[in-house]
Amino acid sequence: MKDALTIHRALLEWEAVHEIVRLPFALAHADELPRALGLPPERCLVTRVHSCDDHRGGRRFLAAVIVAAGGRPSAEAVRRAVGARSVRPARADLVNAATEYAAGLVCPLLLPDDMPVLIDRRVTEALPDDDVVYTATGEASTALGIRSRTLCALSHAEPAPLTSTPSTSLIAAPAPAPVSRPRR
Repeated sequence: MKDALTIHRALLEWEAVHEIVRLPFALAHADELPRALGLPPERCLVTRVHSCDDHRGGRRFLAAVIVAAGGRPSAEAVRRAVGARSVRPARADLVNAATEYAAGLVCPLLLPDDMPVLIDRRVTEALPDDDVVYTATGEASTALGIRSRTLCALSHAEPAPLTSTPSTSLIAAPAPAPVSRPRR
C-alpha cells in the first residue's frame, strides 16, 4: 500500500514544495480532514473513485474525482466528463487494489496512468493557485499539504463541473451573530 513516505519521496523527486502533516487523531475517511486540521472544507480535498462502463464494448474503468471535503460529485457530470455509459462509486476492494491506497484515504497523486483524474471546477475557481490544500495520504494519521496549482499539475487533474449544487463551504458567508438569551 502507498503511504505518506511514498508520496513524500515522489514529491522530493519531482522537486515539489509540500509538507506531510501529522494529524491529531486518526481519520476513518478523508472527509474528516477539515475537523482534524481546523480548516474550511474547500481547503481539504477528497479523492473519490468511480467505476465506469465505457460506451464501446462495455469496458470497465475507474476514474478519480477530486472534490472539497464533504462534497459529492454528480454521477451524471462524472459520466459526461469521462465519456462513460454509466458511473457509480467504486467498491472499496476495487479502489484498494487499483490505487494501492486505503479506499477512504486516496491521495490524487501516484494513481494509475490509465485512470482519468477530474477535479471539480468549483474547487479550482474558489482557490488561488498558491493556496495550500490538504489531502489524504493513504494513511489515517497524516495529510499532505501542497499548493493547489502543484496538486493539479502533478495529478494531471482535468477541471470539470462536477457538483451540481453549490457547497455552502465554497461560498463565503458571514458567521452568524451569537444569540443572547435572557437569564431567568
